[in-house]
Amino acid sequence: MKIRRGDSVIVITGADAGDTPRRVLQVVAGGKKLTVENVNRVFKHVKRGHPKSPQGGRLEVEMPIDISNVKFYCEACSSGSRVGYRYAADGSKERFCKKCSASLGTISPAKAKYQKQ
Repeated sequence: MKIRRGDSVIVITGADAGDTPRRVLQVVAGGKKLTVENVNRVFKHVKRGHPKSPQGGRLEVEMPIDISNVKFYCEACSSGSRVGYRYAADGSKERFCKKCSASLGTISPAKAKYQKQ
């Protein structure tokens, strides 16, 4: 899964589409859907005694959207881009922006067989 919780994304299709970067709140198990901040909000009707609404009523919650409907937003180049993987000089695996080659952080520790000499 190339998009992770906490990343900024742009919604490219649907009712909430636009150029505004939004934060990923949760990646649903399986990696095919994700929950994005203030996107696909619906009302959930809950009975009295629910932990989030003890008096009952309607809660507004975000529902997951398909991962194909979002694009990663790179802060370095200020635009939507794709994410790739590469090995750094020390042998650690990192994510990077494919448009500007900016590093997005490491995802695994350094391994000797991937070190550049």
